[in-house]
Amino acid sequence: MRGSTNPIIDVFRVKDLRDRILFTIGLLVIFRLGTFLPIPGIDRNVVVSYFNQGGGGGGGVVDFLDFFSGGALKNFSIMMLGIMPYITTSIIMQLLTLVFPRLKKLSEEEGGRKKIQRYTRYATVPVCLVQSFAVTRMTNQIPDAITISPVAFAFVAMLTVTTGTVFLMWLGEQITQRGVGNGISIIIFAGIVARIPWAVNQMLQAVRDPSQDLNPVYLIVVLAMFVVVVSLVIYEQQGQRKIPVHYAKRVIGRKIYGAQNTYIPFKINPSGVIPVIFASSVLSFPIQIAQSLGGSVPWLARVSSFLNPSGVYYQIFYALLIVFFAYFYTSVTLNPMEISKNIRENGGSIPGIRSEKMEEYLTRILNRIVLPGSLFLAFIALIPSIVQSLFNLPPAVAYLMGGTSLLIMVGVDLDTMSQIEGHLRMHHHEGIMKRGRIRARNL
Repeated sequence: MRGSTNPIIDVFRVKDLRDRILFTIGLLVIFRLGTFLPIPGIDRNVVVSYFNQGGGGGGGVVDFLDFFSGGALKNFSIMMLGIMPYITTSIIMQLLTLVFPRLKKLSEEEGGRKKIQRYTRYATVPVCLVQSFAVTRMTNQIPDAITISPVAFAFVAMLTVTTGTVFLMWLGEQITQRGVGNGISIIIFAGIVARIPWAVNQMLQAVRDPSQDLNPVYLIVVLAMFVVVVSLVIYEQQGQRKIPVHYAKRVIGRKIYGAQNTYIPFKINPSGVIPVIFASSVLSFPIQIAQSLGGSVPWLARVSSFLNPSGVYYQIFYALLIVFFAYFYTSVTLNPMEISKNIRENGGSIPGIRSEKMEEYLTRILNRIVLPGSLFLAFIALIPSIVQSLFNLPPAVAYLMGGTSLLIMVGVDLDTMSQIEGHLRMHHHEGIMKRGRIRARNL
């Protein structure tokens, strides 16, 4: 059966795909409602008034953390930490898996991955308790924000905020299993997209306000630049290196399988948007602790200033972490030893490469691909933020149009579109992209 001429209609004609999309939208609506549900014992009107009047300080740190929580931080909602604690814990568990042979062996056993995931969920709880205690200490800076005793509020806040993050973990897993796309990435994507109307409003107010000194011509130039950045992100995400593989004739039982020529597609950025999410998560943890406790601990105040998201040191650490996680995640997901083993076991070979040199060859190719890919990723993540600071854009617009946000939005969108394409092709529809597939560029 061929699909209709309208690809959007095709999406909703396939019952399984329609149910998955509606299920994903429904859970995202629940997530957005949760960002407005305040912690018990907090006067939300006082908190909103405080931040609207420019409170919070931190040199943009609070704005940065609030942006990536989808606005939940300044609302002091039960989901004010977002999903970042789970991502931080996942990174720690993956690093421990590489360091400790026992965990590595467990991850390779049947059902081992599920056990590692279960341990990650358990470990997320203490991380949430630490972060929730630190972040809720921000109420000390807001007069009359707490309506109950400080001790009772600290207990209630730690319990409810931790529960909110655990609930977000569950929502993400449900979206991954029964919805469309990677649930955790979709939640981060939804939080960023939800800030678009607010950021546009801030931008319009800045243009109208003479004291802001924001030239509309500069704004047009910056917007044009970000269109170019989005195009570069798409180009980089779709680029790949094809490794040819030749399979000889094989006899299995009474059947003879003929020779086959295929290829292994190595993307120029095999880890996709994961390095950006990981780097943001790792840096947000010390920023949250330092910003929340900096008022009473002088050295933490210096750390908060040092890791200012608009500062040079933050940008340097951010770029280095992106490169590191690009290599780290690629080594976890693409193992040249396993790929070579599978090729040999299936009677395959790479033209011009001896069998015993196959692993070395694939490792060399991956290193050549990942290095420029990760540097390009870091470049895209940093350059827009630098240009925005030069043009003196409002923080809301800067974070929305910054390289981090663009990389996450474009990367998650491409991944989700690929999954939708797969469902449509499975039901013999043309898909929503030209010729029913998202094109990849050969390198």
